[in-house]
Amino acid sequence: METVLITGGTGMVGRYLTRYLLQKGYAVNWLSRKAGETSVGGNESQENKNQGNKSQENKSQEKKVRVFQWDIDRQTIDEEAIISADYIIHLAGAGVAEQRWTSKRKQEILDSRTKSSALIVKALKEIPNTVKTVVSASAIGWYGPDKQDSKNPFTEEMPSYPGFLGDTCKAWEESIMPVTTFDKRLVRLRIGIVLSGTGGAITEFKKPLKAGILPIFGTGKQIISWIHIYDLCNLFLYAIENREMQGVYNAVAPNPESSRGLMMSLAQTMGRKWALPIPVPAFLLKLLLGEMSIEILKSATVSSRKIEAAGFKFTYPVIDEALANL
Repeated sequence: METVLITGGTGMVGRYLTRYLLQKGYAVNWLSRKAGETSVGGNESQENKNQGNKSQENKSQEKKVRVFQWDIDRQTIDEEAIISADYIIHLAGAGVAEQRWTSKRKQEILDSRTKSSALIVKALKEIPNTVKTVVSASAIGWYGPDKQDSKNPFTEEMPSYPGFLGDTCKAWEESIMPVTTFDKRLVRLRIGIVLSGTGGAITEFKKPLKAGILPIFGTGKQIISWIHIYDLCNLFLYAIENREMQGVYNAVAPNPESSRGLMMSLAQTMGRKWALPIPVPAFLLKLLLGEMSIEILKSATVSSRKIEAAGFKFTYPVIDEALANL
């Protein structure tokens, strides 16, 4: 049985991905501040149930995950975590949308990504290991705002956009690049807005809809490049198992949707067909969220052509199907 070592395993994507990999027959270990052992989901996620994984064993049996300790600030790591790993999936990083972007918070967001990458690089250099592949998260924050032109979406070869998220994504990707000098295959996934049934954007979007309010952020025309959590987990697995993949790929569904279209589709899915549309003007978002409002108001049409050309098939390519599943 091959072993996948995940950083950032306690986050939303990390927990979904852990369950998914366990169901696919991999052993999974985590890196965290405290060592030990944890149980991951005796019950499958609804998303995976709908894929036909309905065995009674997976529904009832708790799966164990070994947790190894690392200290990003001190640049220390339990050597056994590296020695036992066949693959590393690097998700660690402070949440971008969890707090207002003060100068201190911006530095935390940057350091949590680059310093954790530096520790992985250091460990792979100094500790004897048989790690074949490193798959590192990045984000479509790499790209700047577009002109809502679906004929010219952002593609992987485009330069990073000057600004906080663009600069952060560039530094993030650069910080993990040295693993390629150790003969490790490296895949970087620029992840779009992740849609899941628990946590993330959908949870926040549902709150006003439950009260019968359909918020329209800014003009509502800005394009959101999204991905269903099941497709994202499957994409991480595909990056591990497809030896031809290397370099950077956009992890977004083939059919991006406008902010207004996503909210209206979600309202219909929730049975809130008569929710009252309420415009939330840009100035109010800026007042409430500060600089972070830029990302809510930004339009980013991002291409999935490269990952599709690599043979990956999306289970949820359109927003209505994705939301209905969630």
